[in-house]
Amino acid sequence: MTRRIGWGLAGGIPLAFLAVFFAWPVGALLARGLFGEGAAGLSGFAAVLASPRTGTVVATTLAQAAAGTVVSLALGLPCAWVLYRTRFLGRGLVRAVVTIPFALPSVVVGVAFKSLVIATGPLGAWGLDGTWAIVVASLAFFNVAVVVRTVGALWASLDPRPGQVAAVLGASPPRVLLTVTLPALAPAIASSAALVFLFCASAYGVVMVLGGPTWGTIETEIWFLTQQLLDLTAAAALSIIQLGVVTACLLVTNRLQLRLAHAQRLRTDERVADRWRWRRDLLPSIPVAGVVVLVALPLTNLGLRSLRTASGYGLDHYVALFTGLSGPLAVPVTSAVGNSLRTAAAASVLALVLGILVSLVVSRRPRSLPGRRALGLLDATFMLPLGVSAVTVGFGFLITLNRPPLDLRSSMVLVPIAQAMVALPLVVRVLLPVLRAIDPRLKEAAAVLGASPGRVLATVEAPLAGRALGLATGFALATSLGEFGATSFLARPDAPTLPVVVFRLMGRPGLENQGTGMAAAVLLAVLTATVMAAAERMRPMEASTW
Repeated sequence: MTRRIGWGLAGGIPLAFLAVFFAWPVGALLARGLFGEGAAGLSGFAAVLASPRTGTVVATTLAQAAAGTVVSLALGLPCAWVLYRTRFLGRGLVRAVVTIPFALPSVVVGVAFKSLVIATGPLGAWGLDGTWAIVVASLAFFNVAVVVRTVGALWASLDPRPGQVAAVLGASPPRVLLTVTLPALAPAIASSAALVFLFCASAYGVVMVLGGPTWGTIETEIWFLTQQLLDLTAAAALSIIQLGVVTACLLVTNRLQLRLAHAQRLRTDERVADRWRWRRDLLPSIPVAGVVVLVALPLTNLGLRSLRTASGYGLDHYVALFTGLSGPLAVPVTSAVGNSLRTAAAASVLALVLGILVSLVVSRRPRSLPGRRALGLLDATFMLPLGVSAVTVGFGFLITLNRPPLDLRSSMVLVPIAQAMVALPLVVRVLLPVLRAIDPRLKEAAAVLGASPGRVLATVEAPLAGRALGLATGFALATSLGEFGATSFLARPDAPTLPVVVFRLMGRPGLENQGTGMAAAVLLAVLTATVMAAAERMRPMEASTW
């Protein structure tokens, strides 16, 4: 009975947290959008659907997501071949460079691309500032790593013999690729495409910085309706449309990932990597060079622009981070760094505690079929925040946690709670595979020798999952440091986080403000990259990135 109560609490506490800080805000948002301010019909939803701007915003969102997916696949598939099927000096370094963008905060990426295309930037003469092309390029910058890592992991382990047999029977290399290799990779390609479309459709920070009102998406329109027009009913109705789009993407992604897992179980253990050959591999290496340039150019330019002053190059903008700023910011950027670190630490602790409890419960192996189904449902429940935009979560907080019994409008805990909600699914995804991979015979042997369930947990499971816990901590910290969607709704004007300050600085006129904003973006990128580099060193062999 004691053990059942313990496991019930381990599952019940995270469920209660999810119910209060996810289900309630999102449910209230749905109700506001469907029924309006106390109306008995679908007034808010109907008004938004009738607006011509709604069709434009939805079409822009889907078009940008589709274009970002196509570009990511076009660049990522050749990269996956070169980086996972060939061997050459520096391959590990190139893999790391390609992966860097996915770990960067979205607002940093937006500022980096903005610094390229403004009038004084290296690409300023091309007239790309505020165009659709630069938004799509930034989305591809973010998501090429998803394609490379997802497809490359399967490609590296494909059995080479079917292709060799096809070649012996007279098939040319392009025909082998089209008729043997690509069909075998189809689950990974489809899964990565669905993930990229999901990430592009819910992009917020880069679109806010680069797109402006011309290329606004559902996410940015929700922000505009809430912050500028104070039209909560229309914003809630638009959130329902976004929720439908994102949920559809998530369902497709889950279905394709099941097919990917099946394909990976069928692969051989033989890993093949051919030595790089000039004639054979030169053509697919061209997209690799393009991706490296796509990654290096905006980040390098951001660093250089942060050093440019009216009198040349220097550290003036970095000095300004420590001297305070006037106007709308009201606080020095160093205070924002402290706010970011404190909220990220609090959010990470909360996400880790809840994630550990969820992972321990879901990793159990009940003998009964209803028990297994219940744990599967619990696992899916805690993945729901991945299918709901952080902007929607932040907006839901605004309309629900503003009155008793939970009036948190003036509290500092709203931001770390929202960030923990975003980081929680990532923590579970890192810990759960490792806990499930632990041989149950080890735990059974410890129990036979007299160890209590608590001692089995402390002496068997905890040591084996220790490195995964370090990786989960890094993911939680990095995600919380760079979170901008919900934080932009919830951060108090006198206590902004670093991503919010970067966005505000870049929105103010003047060389000094933009230079300081770029310096703050570099600082945020360095903080996030440092955390992710430390987390990668803690990666266990059993853990998977995607």
